[in-house]
Order: sequence, then C-alpha cells, then structure tokens
Amino acid sequence: MVHSTAVGGTVLRRGAKPERMTPAVYAALRANHGLITMRQSVAAGLAPEDVDALVKRGAWVVVRRGVYAEREVWEGLDPHRGRPQWRSRAASLNMVTPHVLSHDSAGLELGMELLLPDPFMPHVTRPGVLGSRTKSGVKHHKAVFHPRQVLQANGFLVLDHARTAVDIAREHGSPHGVVACDAALRLGVSRRQLEQALVPMRNWPHVRRARAAVDLADPGAESLGETLARMLVEELGIGRPQTQFGITDGRREAWCDLRVGRHIFEFDGRIKYQRRQDGGVATRAPDEVVWHEKQRQDWVCGFGLGMSRIVWSDFWGENRRWARQRLAREYAQTLSRYGASLDDLAEFIIRRPRR
Repeated sequence: MVHSTAVGGTVLRRGAKPERMTPAVYAALRANHGLITMRQSVAAGLAPEDVDALVKRGAWVVVRRGVYAEREVWEGLDPHRGRPQWRSRAASLNMVTPHVLSHDSAGLELGMELLLPDPFMPHVTRPGVLGSRTKSGVKHHKAVFHPRQVLQANGFLVLDHARTAVDIAREHGSPHGVVACDAALRLGVSRRQLEQALVPMRNWPHVRRARAAVDLADPGAESLGETLARMLVEELGIGRPQTQFGITDGRREAWCDLRVGRHIFEFDGRIKYQRRQDGGVATRAPDEVVWHEKQRQDWVCGFGLGMSRIVWSDFWGENRRWARQRLAREYAQTLSRYGASLDDLAEFIIRRPRR
C-alpha cells in the first residue's frame, strides 16, 4: 500500500525527503508531460545522487537513460499506447540534434489509431540526405521534408498526418501501413494528400509498400479493427468490400461495417460489450448490449442478407487461416441462398454517407 502526505502543497510518498521532492520538481514534471531529465532535475534543485535515490527507492522509473517518470504515473499508462508514446517523448527530450518525431512516434502524438510493432522503437527524422540508422534504441531517419509538413502536437514537433501514414507504410509494410492510412483519412486527410506525400519518395526504399497502402486505404473504416477485418475479407478474393453499408425500413436504420454482394461482415471488438468505467464504450449492462446486438442482426438479416462476425483473434497466426475458411464458407452460403444482386433492396439502401 502506498502512503503519502502533503508538504507545502506537494504530495510526498512516505519516506521521501521534502528537499528531494520540491514544488519545482513537480512543475518540471508537469511541463514535460510527466517526464523529467537529469538536467531538468538538477535545475529544479536536485543533486544527481537525489535522482539516483528516488530511482533506487522505487519512486521514479528510468524511461530511458537520463529521463525519468514517477513510478505510480508510469504504471498507470496503457502499455500498448501510453508507454510507447512516453518512450518517444523521452527520446526527443534527450536529443540535442535538431529533429522531428516521425513514423509511429508522430502518429501517437497526432492521435492516430495505429497498429504498433512489438517491440516498439521511437522514430525521429532529421533534415539531410536519405538514410537511416538505429542508435541507443531510437531509429534516426535522415530524410527530406518540407517545413509545411511539420506540426506541433502536445509541445513536440512532428511530421503531419499524411507524411506519417506513408512513412509508417514504408517502414512496416502491411497491415501497419493500411491501418495508418485509414487513420489519417478518418482524421480528415484526403487521399490526394496521401498521394502528394508519396511524390518526393519516388526512389526511396520500400515506397511500393506505401503506394499499396494508399491504394487500399478507406475512410469508411471507423477503427483499427475494422481496417484489419477489411483486409481479411479482401483475402477471400470475392471483391473489394464496401464500408459503412446502410439500410433502413423507414423507421429504423443500421450501418454495417463491410459488405460484399448480399453478405455483411461485422467486426466485434470486446470494448463494445464493456462498460465505460471498465475501459469499454458500452453505456448499459453487457447482457443488454448482447440482446440489442442480436435483435439488430436479426433485423438486418431479415432483408435477405447473410452475416459473418469477425473478432480480434481471427487476425493472427493459425486463426487467420481458419477464419478465412469460415468466412468463405459463410459467404458462399449467402451467395447460394440469395445471390449477389441488391436490386430488390434499392428502396431500403441508404445512399447518403454515414454521419
């Protein structure tokens, strides 16, 4: 159990000496999004041995060499997004060479929903000739960029959404690149802007990966899971799915994630069934969400449509092969039963984009 006490408005853990945890230290932490460098610690009145003592006692953790965070705050971060973001920030704070955050690191600051590689590595881009190298756990890219491609996000200089998306696609290929391009489109980037970001990269390494990702990108994917579901469906070889297919009977309407012919493919994320206080998006009890979802599926299928459900585990490893077989079988059953034409549903199909 962690015990604390207030000293002069500053919260100290039991055993911490007030002279080590001064208001100036907390001010420096707040100014740097919860991070503090050794240089900033000394400027705030700590001696290097005080910093070492805080780390040894467990009050602080070393995010990277020379950059620290409070353990309680660090351990409360999402390990899949929050901690990688802080590692990128720590790398930037420790660098004296002019740079901007780029690739996955920029995407995190820009609020893009990304599929991050494991293990995660911070990325920075520096002006100069083409080339890249990894140093001290940070990927340094020496690449040309235009000043108008630089934005400020959360106090850090980052490359913009379009450049970030195509950089991720070049660096990681598929599916990371398609996820990043979809995320950029969802945030208001146009396909033309993605294509323009590719123009200077004509002879850059792996540019074909980026072109393929831009070609596959679709703003209709409302989440990372929907992007991955669309890519899985495309592997069936039955055509390119329509995203956000809407149908109504005049009283009720439903929007479906993906459609090919008369078959619907829906991605089911677990957060749909979890309450908000538990990290989900549900505003009612899980059993009510399930009951509502069953009624919705029955209503949609009542138009003579088939439906398949896709879950997160279907995307990975051996499960992907089994998922492809199941989805192909379910699609074939719909095709056999109803055909592929939607002509009889013309009056029920919603033509406007989803709001």
